Amino acid sequence: MFNFPMTPPSASNFAAEHDFVFYLLTILTLIFTVIVGVAVIFFTIRYRRGTRADRSRPIYEDLRLELTWTIIPLILGLGVFFLGARLFVKMKTPPPDAQEIFVIGKQWMWHAQHSNGVRENNTLHVPVGKPIKLTMISQDVLHAFYIPAFRVQMHVVPGRYTQMWFTPTQAGTYHLFCNMYCGTQHSEMGGTVVAMEPREFSAWLANGGNNVPAMTMEQAGAKLYNQLACNNCHGAQDDLRGPSLYSIFGKPRPMADGSTRIADDTYLRESILRPHNSLTRGYGPTMPSYGDKGSDGKTPQLSEEDVMKLVTYLRGIGGSETVPAVNSTSLGAVPKAQSRTDNSTPLAVNAIAAQQPSPDATPTSRKKSPSVNAIAAQEGRTTGGYNP
Repeated sequence: MFNFPMTPPSASNFAAEHDFVFYLLTILTLIFTVIVGVAVIFFTIRYRRGTRADRSRPIYEDLRLELTWTIIPLILGLGVFFLGARLFVKMKTPPPDAQEIFVIGKQWMWHAQHSNGVRENNTLHVPVGKPIKLTMISQDVLHAFYIPAFRVQMHVVPGRYTQMWFTPTQAGTYHLFCNMYCGTQHSEMGGTVVAMEPREFSAWLANGGNNVPAMTMEQAGAKLYNQLACNNCHGAQDDLRGPSLYSIFGKPRPMADGSTRIADDTYLRESILRPHNSLTRGYGPTMPSYGDKGSDGKTPQLSEEDVMKLVTYLRGIGGSETVPAVNSTSLGAVPKAQSRTDNSTPLAVNAIAAQQPSPDATPTSRKKSPSVNAIAAQEGRTTGGYNP
């Protein structure tokens, strides 16, 4: 008669463990609520004013009772904490062989790009049984990438890279939401996640998905690098007016202030947009800040997509052998490095061209949803920087 499930479908490796912790907390909360509630009601009625209850021997302490109501909740609380902490660590530690997909959140749509350059808008195709790592950033305000069926959510922050991972376990189509209020059309910022059998996904990816890019992100980054004349100051392997960028990714960099930073995605982004904040030892503040506004005084000189193209290209120069974990806490922190296990070209958070929306680019099925194609076209007219 009623079709109202208590939870969304369970379609990822985290779903069962997540639901177990959820139901355990719910059951324990109900049990203790009933115990405390019944005790309060009982004593309120029994010892209310005017009753004949025996009050001649009031009890001020009882060691056995105090130990009981202390030890039992303590054990239960520590048990729940252990289960939650174990799940938290697992969800924060992607396996080294996870397939990386790059995501940009913006008002009010999601852009996704696979490692071979295939782009999607408000749709994410993933293979069943394969670990997937999403590396994400926001182009404007704070968002949250939320897939209820996978029991995963992560904040998508402007100016900072964040990651989450999951392994789809069931083929199907699932809801995707922005779970952080981000403006007037926040409720329209939705989409779908399509979990496909590995063979079907490989064929979909090999055929270009929904949109075949004109060039890979590394090629687009190289083209932009040359157009901005970056090679005039940063030689391929020799220091010119600026330090060489050859094979620096994942390696420590000596800073002018005496500190050392790992050249991860966040460091590269910071060095492009605010180079004076990350001066390499022995070099002065001569590089222009591409984070400043353009000639119109409104849009930045480089869009978020352009920055990601450059980061992708810089990661690949020299074929670095390590990939630092994304720094999601501080631009100045030094994250640990994880080994690269595949032989693919190093990839950073890839840019997704809003100017070339996919045919399936629709925010949701609501009739009042804005046209993502229209939004993308408008941003294509207003976004600064180079677009290949």
